Amino acid sequence: MPDLSSDSRPVFLFDGPEDAPLTLALAHGAGAPMDTPFMDAFAEGLAERGWRVVRFEFPYMAKRRDDGKRRPPDRAPVLLESWRSVIETLGAERLVIGGKSMGGRMASLIAAENAAKTAVRGLVCLGYPFHPAGKPERLRTEHLADLRTPALILQGTRDSLGNQAEVAGYSLSDSIRLHWAEDGDHDLKPRKASGRSRDQNWQEAIAALDGFLRSLA
Repeated sequence: MPDLSSDSRPVFLFDGPEDAPLTLALAHGAGAPMDTPFMDAFAEGLAERGWRVVRFEFPYMAKRRDDGKRRPPDRAPVLLESWRSVIETLGAERLVIGGKSMGGRMASLIAAENAAKTAVRGLVCLGYPFHPAGKPERLRTEHLADLRTPALILQGTRDSLGNQAEVAGYSLSDSIRLHWAEDGDHDLKPRKASGRSRDQNWQEAIAALDGFLRSLA
């Protein structure tokens, strides 16, 4: 299984054709690795549509894969440096960055740096953590107000870290598009009573992401 190399640079998990017009690099969320059913579904779904998808793990998660011990996420500087290493390795010219929850949030901070060495083509957030659970006053949106990088946020309408009603009141850059998964939670999963299925929400989100990548390519 993928692991960290001895020099602590991320090791990649690839899906899709090498000659794709764009590559999407995805990081995992805070509590789960890069090969969850959620991450697999998005990587494989996009690969089937002709995109190159690259997944990697932050150091704390790679260590967990190695010894099975659960750890809290690395501090932000370590997470951000991991992202910079990924971009340096893959090259920014045809690269879109993003991820699940925390992974996408860290990618958004990198995109907001707007530095030449990290001037990626786009940003994708799969369930953005607009605020911690139960703390809507602690917003994580300041850098999103003037973001210049084209971005797509895929969000559940009842996400506990930023639902549709809450997000409507945030000041977000015009460069950010939103796709709402009907009745979706933080994993875009709807309740059974909604009449929708998890796979339906996921497939619609993958289709929206495919359209976003096509607009960039």
